[in-house]
Amino acid sequence: MKRAGLLLLVAVAPVATVAAYLLSGDPDSGDVQAGERAPATGRSYEKDKSRTEIESDEELIADLPPGLAAPAKKELAQQLVASAENSTLNWRGQYGYIEDIADGNGYTAGIIGFCTGTHDLLALVERYTKKHPDNGLARYLPALREVDGSDSHEGLDPGFVKAWKAEAAKPAFRAAQDGARDRLYFDPAVRLAKLDGLGTLGQFIYYDAMVLHGPGTGPHGFYGLREAALKEADTPSQGGGEKAYLDIFLDIRRKAMKQEKAHRDTSRVDTAQRRFLYDGNLALRTPLTWKVYGETFKVP
Repeated sequence: MKRAGLLLLVAVAPVATVAAYLLSGDPDSGDVQAGERAPATGRSYEKDKSRTEIESDEELIADLPPGLAAPAKKELAQQLVASAENSTLNWRGQYGYIEDIADGNGYTAGIIGFCTGTHDLLALVERYTKKHPDNGLARYLPALREVDGSDSHEGLDPGFVKAWKAEAAKPAFRAAQDGARDRLYFDPAVRLAKLDGLGTLGQFIYYDAMVLHGPGTGPHGFYGLREAALKEADTPSQGGGEKAYLDIFLDIRRKAMKQEKAHRDTSRVDTAQRRFLYDGNLALRTPLTWKVYGETFKVP
């Protein structure tokens, strides 16, 4: 099963990781209908935190183990996500992936599902073009700006798919995709999970939720899901139990997925993340065996 369309955000120069990842400029703009993905720009999630509070967070994180950010665990995280997004462990084989999966977000492409309809693909190409102005995707920037926020292919067909695949063969564009993934998904998810007192498994659960649901504040965005979980349970940093909190977070996430046509198969939760949790594998130790869409995956 190919990935469903994703909500990503425009990358900006970070002040302190999560504080620099932009969410909706309109407080209500995250409240999209089930299955929809709306681009978001504007305010930072931690906009109310003072610089002193942010610096305190950074000091706390610096004293913690690397967790999911450790090279071997980060590799494992990409494999786990790829098993659910592309039915493979070979995540590096997905740089050139591009397809319209008919989810209303236009083309979905690359290692983390950048979409022509959700602004992130446009932001990726714009950022890449600043460093590499003669790249093969630059000529599609006017069309990408026009179709942003829609499922339209106008101005992209018939050449954009071929151009994406060709550019994906270049190390520089692969590095650009890696950088966007980390800025918009991996780094903020892991950072917030650590502040919530979660171990490596919890950090991955946040990361996978960020990938699938996008970092929106509405009921179907990552931050909205977290807020809903916080109403039912305390995080470990608040004195709650890690297993209990993650179990509730996964319940809320599963419910949100069931409301979205493109995400109704919840096996990435049911027979992967929930299994790790119930096995007590909070450190996400290997070897691992899990199932997604009925297919079994193993990492030694």
